[in-house]
Amino acid sequence: MEDGRLRPSPTTSRIPAIFRRHPVSWTLGLGALLLMGGLILRTLLPASASGVALETRDVVRTLVLVGRVRPPSRARVGATVAGTVERVLVREGDLVGRGDVLVTLDDREARAAVAQARASLAEVTAQAKATVEQAQNEADQAERDLQRSLSVFKKGALTQQLVEQAQQRADDARSRLEAARAQAGGGRNATIVRAQAALEAGRARLDLTRVVAPADGVVLTRDVEPGDAVQPGRTFLDLALDGPTELVVFPSEENLGQLHVGAPATASADAYPDSTFQARVSLVAPSVDPSQGTVEVRLAVDAPPRYLRPEMTVSVNIEAGRRDHASVLPESVVRGLGTDSPWVAVVRDGRLTRQPVDIGLRTDRYVEILAGVARGQLVVPPQDSPALGEKVRVHAAPGG
Repeated sequence: MEDGRLRPSPTTSRIPAIFRRHPVSWTLGLGALLLMGGLILRTLLPASASGVALETRDVVRTLVLVGRVRPPSRARVGATVAGTVERVLVREGDLVGRGDVLVTLDDREARAAVAQARASLAEVTAQAKATVEQAQNEADQAERDLQRSLSVFKKGALTQQLVEQAQQRADDARSRLEAARAQAGGGRNATIVRAQAALEAGRARLDLTRVVAPADGVVLTRDVEPGDAVQPGRTFLDLALDGPTELVVFPSEENLGQLHVGAPATASADAYPDSTFQARVSLVAPSVDPSQGTVEVRLAVDAPPRYLRPEMTVSVNIEAGRRDHASVLPESVVRGLGTDSPWVAVVRDGRLTRQPVDIGLRTDRYVEILAGVARGQLVVPPQDSPALGEKVRVHAAPGG
């Protein structure tokens, strides 16, 4: 500072005067030049993107369905005669065997009818026996008379005519005896036949007062108590009969092409989610439910766990397709899935290009690639993808 005035420093004196007069304008201009240079450089240089290559995996396509444990067969048991319930011998959950008595009705009237029919049969049988005994006595007497007549005839004290009459009486007596015996046998005696039929009917009616299990099984529901008045046809016990354990599911009809008898499956009961067991498709119904658009599928369980119960809810994973050592890509990199023209983005001649692909099995993570992508060729995922046609420099994604 000389003479009290400030003089410019050496550094300041080297900046052109125009910069010193308009610093803001020159700063903005310089920024614009740098931005334009960056855009030009970006246009000239290719973009960078990560890519993934085909890998070899065993792929399994599964159908995840919810179904139930299907009782092999069910029997709805009820009375076939009117009556009053006397005893109920089972409750829900009880195991029963074929022929076990489940419910008894008041059988006093039926027993009285059986006793009456038995007495009637005994009476007519006794009458038939008495008739035979009488015929036997008459035949024996006629035979003795004949023998005496022949003895006297030989001594010349009796005429031939009297002997012939004695012979005729003996023959008639034997005929009556044979007829009585035949009728006493029951086959020709209408009275005995009717009495036997009445006794059988009474016994059958008495049997109907006892409701028995038609086969081995378990009681599912009980809707009867002692003292209830029941009518023919009323169902009061529901039984699940023993037999092979089956599961039933109802996939939509669009999955029919993926289902076949013998397909393996893994299942678990919702009540025991940590425990799984194996099953296999045993039946694909030949028709579709038009109201629901579903098809019934049954699965056999060869070694069912002990905790399974009829109508229990189960989750079932059916193996709908399997390919070992398949060439796959992550599902996220294949575009147009669900359409007729799936494709992937690959680099060809330095630019990002659309490449159609043929796909096979699909899982929740991978897609089998049948054709369109070469081994080692990198595919650009959508999230890292520049626009189609742009210059791209692709490198393998970490871990890809």
